[in-house]
Amino acid sequence: MFRTLGGGALPAKDAQPTHPHALTALCGEGARLYATALRSGRINRMDVEPAALCLLEFGLLHPDPDDANWLRPVPPSVALAQRLQPLEREIQDRRRQAIELTDSFDPFIAISTQNPGSIHAITVLEGFDRINTAIDSATAECEREVLTIQPGGGRPVDALAQALKRDRPLTDRGVIFRTLYQHTARHSQGTLAYVERMPRGNVQVRTLEELVERLIVFDNAVAFIPASDDRSVALELRHPGLVTYLRKVFEQLWQRAVPLTEELPNDVSSDGITGVQRSIAKLLIEGHVDEAIARRLGMNVRTCRAHIAKLAAALGSGSRAQLGYLIAQSGILEREH
Repeated sequence: MFRTLGGGALPAKDAQPTHPHALTALCGEGARLYATALRSGRINRMDVEPAALCLLEFGLLHPDPDDANWLRPVPPSVALAQRLQPLEREIQDRRRQAIELTDSFDPFIAISTQNPGSIHAITVLEGFDRINTAIDSATAECEREVLTIQPGGGRPVDALAQALKRDRPLTDRGVIFRTLYQHTARHSQGTLAYVERMPRGNVQVRTLEELVERLIVFDNAVAFIPASDDRSVALELRHPGLVTYLRKVFEQLWQRAVPLTEELPNDVSSDGITGVQRSIAKLLIEGHVDEAIARRLGMNVRTCRAHIAKLAAALGSGSRAQLGYLIAQSGILEREH
């Protein structure tokens, strides 16, 4: 919204400021009135109100200094210059403020350049494109080792193809990969094919029955963890303490895991209950629903329910409520896996 500028006449008190883009639309008779004023040298205010209000507002007409009842035309170039002058002044002020602000930040930019490790210890990455770009950048910087935790069973084919394209150049230059999957990934042909296509000396894979959320650690420099359930938001962690802590978590899980090249130990108890079924039993009595249990153990819901049915049969349960009671009474969760 514009105000009446210095040198121009004020419109009537009830007139509302008009945006310049609306001049033609709001002043249907503006051109005719202005042409008449130019030919006659002036027009009577009473004869043209309120149609002339917009011309008054934009400074194209102004009161006759000899008689306020008459309006005289103002050259458009003069009226336009009066309108542009405060805008140009404001632009110059903004530019000066931008330069001053930039000068104020220059010392801090110099500090951050000299000490990049102390800046952006935690960065929120929103969207898969931004996450993948950050991971690609960390991959390019990696020199020694990549640690990854990939829960959820077998990974999608497109994700494995993208990982192979990104990871292969690292193994070619001697970077070591250590990856943790869940036991269910042993039945994923895509996952097994990915491992086969990677150099054996540089890639080590182990599996566990249950894992924590996804994790990627590059050297001792940067780690990535999900920050939303659908993994569309991630955290990029560069604080040395955080990265070291996550490496320790990985190492503890790694020590408990079984190498992919080895058979899983036979952990079926005398009553026919497997280690997977004991894990399901533990999650059942904690109150998790079938879908949540399947997700935690990296299997589909149908497989999970088949295990629950076998568990119920082994314990002689006829209902879900009774199954929880029998699990608690059986002592199966007290046995060593």
